[in-house]
Amino acid sequence: MKAAIFVGPGQLELQEIPDPHAGPGEVVIKVGANTVCGTDGRILRGEKSKGIDQGVVLGHEFAGYVTEVGSGVEGFAEGELIGGVPTIPCLRCYYCQHGKEHLCTDAMIIGYRVNGGLAEYMKFPREAIERRTVFHAAEGLTPAEVALAEPLGCVLNGASQYRTQVGDTVVIIGAGPIGLLHAQVNRLFGASQIIVSDPSEPRRQIAEQFGATHTVDPTATDLDGFVRDLTDGLGAHVVVVCIGHPGLVQQGFEIARKGGAVNAFAGFSKTSLAEVDPNLIHYGELRVTGASNASRASHKRALRLIGEGKIDVKSLHTHTFALDDVVEGIEFAQTGEGIKVAVSPDGK
Repeated sequence: MKAAIFVGPGQLELQEIPDPHAGPGEVVIKVGANTVCGTDGRILRGEKSKGIDQGVVLGHEFAGYVTEVGSGVEGFAEGELIGGVPTIPCLRCYYCQHGKEHLCTDAMIIGYRVNGGLAEYMKFPREAIERRTVFHAAEGLTPAEVALAEPLGCVLNGASQYRTQVGDTVVIIGAGPIGLLHAQVNRLFGASQIIVSDPSEPRRQIAEQFGATHTVDPTATDLDGFVRDLTDGLGAHVVVVCIGHPGLVQQGFEIARKGGAVNAFAGFSKTSLAEVDPNLIHYGELRVTGASNASRASHKRALRLIGEGKIDVKSLHTHTFALDDVVEGIEFAQTGEGIKVAVSPDGK
């Protein structure tokens, strides 16, 4: 089969490799869609390579149809649409034992250590089935919608850190796919004002469709002043940084009200350092949080919200590339011309 192989830092090759087959406890799917995320772009640019095994098939936002069920596996049948959380926790380390399995120190990560979804077929290892990181899709969903449960699960994990309350004012910096998901989640959680900041006018228009009550072009309007005008000078209850530029962390501290929360959701370059004023944290008693990956519970909740129609991920999926054009697809995803790009074996 064809598969997109991580050859080394900044190197991705489409190669022919043996088709996977299900051994005892394993399940094989025909990939229906693997959606592209910002991390894939960072891998392609050589900005991220830590933790990724050379020779692995990339792709961690995946879904497909069961083609083979190994001996001893129950609950899966050929033809079913399934997806899963890419982080397979060890269930033994400190973090797994203390309710933070998504931070597992010995996780098997699909697309990093285990062959992922940028291929024609993909195999869920025995550990994924045994540890229940694989989930059935609700009836009527497309593979791309099921694959997008992965970023939504990560957003739900982030939201559990910053804890929006009904009536809150929330500022989301960045109107990419992640920012648009945060807008929808905060609308669902009852935020009264959702302000999305992005220099792209088309993205700001899309953000309004996904729940933003206000949008700001930060190149033309002072975001801090805009937010304080809306909040009687207090600032936002929650600020979510969805763009990996270090300077935006300081901006988040400036926009937040005293006692507010700032969440560094975006992935930053490993060489990035942010210069911040710690007095804003000290005197403002800010809660500063991050967000990394998603747990099984977050992923399952994401699938349920998508299946119930409470979060719209279908509209986020704007372009599909064939596996033969995987590099072009990842590069296109970084241009911002579309919202969420999927790669499928046949490009459909």
